[in-house]
Amino acid sequence: MHRAATPPGLGARLTLDPDATIGAIDRRLFGSFVEHLGRGIYDGIHEPSHPLADEWGFRTDVLELVRELGVSTIRYPGGNFVSGYRWEDGIGPRHERPTRLDLAWHSTETNQVGLDEFAAWAERAGADVMLAVNLGTRGVAEALDLLEYTNIPGGTTWSDARIAHGRTAPYDVRMWCLGNEMDGPWQLGHRSADDYGKLAARTARAMRQLDPSLELVVCGSSSSRMPTFGAWERTVLQHTYDDVDHISCHAYYELEDDDMGSFLASAVDMDRFIDTVVATADQVGAERRSAKRIQISFDEWNVWYFRRYEEVDKITGTGNWPVAPRLLEDTYTVADAVVVGSLLVSLLRHADRVTSASMAQLVNVIAPITTEPGAHAWRQTTFFPFATTSRLARGSSLDVAISSSRHVTAARGEVDVVDAVATWDETTGRSAVFLVNRDEHRPATVTIDVSRLPVTRVTECRTLSDDDPFAINTVDDPERVQLIDNTTAELTDGRVSVVLPPVSWTALALAG
Repeated sequence: MHRAATPPGLGARLTLDPDATIGAIDRRLFGSFVEHLGRGIYDGIHEPSHPLADEWGFRTDVLELVRELGVSTIRYPGGNFVSGYRWEDGIGPRHERPTRLDLAWHSTETNQVGLDEFAAWAERAGADVMLAVNLGTRGVAEALDLLEYTNIPGGTTWSDARIAHGRTAPYDVRMWCLGNEMDGPWQLGHRSADDYGKLAARTARAMRQLDPSLELVVCGSSSSRMPTFGAWERTVLQHTYDDVDHISCHAYYELEDDDMGSFLASAVDMDRFIDTVVATADQVGAERRSAKRIQISFDEWNVWYFRRYEEVDKITGTGNWPVAPRLLEDTYTVADAVVVGSLLVSLLRHADRVTSASMAQLVNVIAPITTEPGAHAWRQTTFFPFATTSRLARGSSLDVAISSSRHVTAARGEVDVVDAVATWDETTGRSAVFLVNRDEHRPATVTIDVSRLPVTRVTECRTLSDDDPFAINTVDDPERVQLIDNTTAELTDGRVSVVLPPVSWTALALAG
């Protein structure tokens, strides 16, 4: 992002140049994540007793919202859950499937939804599956068995088992995660970077012997706050650099100590996180004299009020293992949605290196979609920036030249009041600009120089904001917060002007 002189008053000036391209936007940037956790699957996407359930027990109203959300890929089945998961438990006749204890979330797993059911559901949702293998309590052999079941056409024990279970064609899963958050002491099978790197390398090489065309994701740090952050990435990549394509990043943000200014600038932290991991990966590549570039799979990101889980939701007791308990069911505010929109800005700003991302998660669990048993499903506030960005962001991400008013935050330092990213689709001649006003009290006037683009009209300008930044959508009032038309947008003489309300996210679409 280029910087120019700060304009007078609260606002910003942007310049869009189709030649200033960051990189092509990979559709996998708009992925999501479904884990066997809480009500994410059971009483979420799957509720056989619901009036709108289909013949497989999946809620059709939820499926319609998932399609509207514009999800491209879905990471499955975890998350922490995968590190203790026996994937074979979730295949074959349902009445024969075992019931297991899930140590990750202190719950009972019925295995009534497994790989076959989930993959078929994802196909109906129009999304590709991104599978994770268990490198916590299992290893190379089990990963190969799962890959055989999933991707081999037939003629082997596991591929013939898939066919016998009703799926003739392979699922042809392209992206695979080599475990999950193996740096975390909470993870089943947690190990050092050196030990994990060796195991991940062995697993990657074995999987590539079966299918050389796979895209493999190695575990990076579960958070940039981990004491091993940076050193973990370096050690793991020293073992796996030649054998994997991506390294994962995970980041969650929350409003802490009523510090709204720092919260609204969360994308500053995400930018730094990505830049640090890129620099570390490139250093390892340079030491190896490799022309290969490791990309980033930001396969967990969202607003998550983790402290609420620690204080309220956490389940304990050796005799207490509920089925599909209410866990991590955050209710999101307008301010939370603005932050989600700004994190999407950060991901697009790094489109040259972030080629896959998964908003965690999809339904009920820290999710943009919420359900109640037997009742309707509704959109949380965070649904809107994701769905709109997924729909409008096409082509390439542009390196926007921006000058903005600035203010000081307690946790992020001095930041731009207005954050922005733009996209340009040369094929259709369409452009989109995504804008955030981080100021808590004042509107910001933005002027965008689009004279270098062949655009002649504003086709859409929609804003997420509210007089109450803590406004929410609920089961009783599911449409309290919605996108609103921003009628201030005007295009004159190659310049667009628009006013951004305080604590707001805006999407602006342009066409020729």
